[in-house]
Order: sequence, then C-alpha cells, then structure tokens
Amino acid sequence: MPDRIETLTQRMATSRAGLLREADSVSPKGWKTKPNEQSWSAAELIAHLVMVERAVLGKADRVAQKAPKPVSFLKRLHLPMALVEARIVKRKAPVPVTPEMIRGKEEMLAELREVRERTIAFLAETKSRDLGEYYWPHPALGMLNTYEWMRFLYAHEVRHTKQLKEIKESMLKSAANKQ
Repeated sequence: MPDRIETLTQRMATSRAGLLREADSVSPKGWKTKPNEQSWSAAELIAHLVMVERAVLGKADRVAQKAPKPVSFLKRLHLPMALVEARIVKRKAPVPVTPEMIRGKEEMLAELREVRERTIAFLAETKSRDLGEYYWPHPALGMLNTYEWMRFLYAHEVRHTKQLKEIKESMLKSAANKQ
C-alpha cells in the first residue's frame, strides 16, 4: 500500500503544481471574470475543484469508518480515467457553483491547498489499510474504489487545468480585441 499512496501523492502534487502555475497567471482583477456566458471564471473553476475534493474526501472518510461492502467484478468495471483528463467529452457539473463560494484569488487558492492537505493526511492516516475494498459510484465513470477516487482527483485537476488555460487564453484574446 505505501507505494500506491506515494504514487498517488506524487501525481496529486504534479497536477496541483500545473494548476497553480495556470492560476498564478490569472490576474486578481480577472479572477472572477467569465470569458463568455457559457464559461466559468477562474474563481468558479477553483470553487468547483474545492467542492469536489471536499465531497470525495468526506465520502472516503465516511465509507472507511464501516466494513467494506462486497462489489461484484462487473460492477467494478468503469470507464477509463483517461477520459477525465482528456476533456473530449464536456460535462455539466452535477452540483452547481454558488455565488457564496466565490471569493478573492488568494483566499480561494489557500482553500484549495487546505483541502489537498487534508486529502494527503487522510491517505497517510489510512496507509496501513486496504482502501481498495471501499467502493462508491461516480456519476459518469461507474463504481470507483477509494484509490481510484484519489486518482480521479488528480485527473479531474488535470482536466480543469486545461480549462483554466482556455479561460486565460480567451481573456487575453478578449483584451487584445478591445485594444
């Protein structure tokens, strides 16, 4: 299990570094600006990431408190995680971002860091257990075990790093067109 945890935490660190590089290049002034009506602002995107990671972490903590429930082999089959990263299929978030979730850039990035620290702490605290026995459904991918959910977190972050880059490029084009 420790190798699996180490690999997960390394990939989480890599995906987070990429996301923060993109987020750092968004100005505080443009943080809450939507490039168009159909797109999220950088702030909305970060709020979404915080919300999703909190939900996954909360569920992982709750299911780990009980005995694992058996899941058949067929139910354990799920769509590949590469689909999450690829951003080929765009999906609407199942839970919308609310205006109360939107704050200043530094405050939101601190919140993002805090939830990741709690996720890493959860993995460290449970490293002596096999969390691969604990499953719950993802709305699009199918049944995932706890480790697959952790993998989803970094794949989801890679997906939204690409989206953040698109937001930033769209804002730059818009600013150039105004000049």
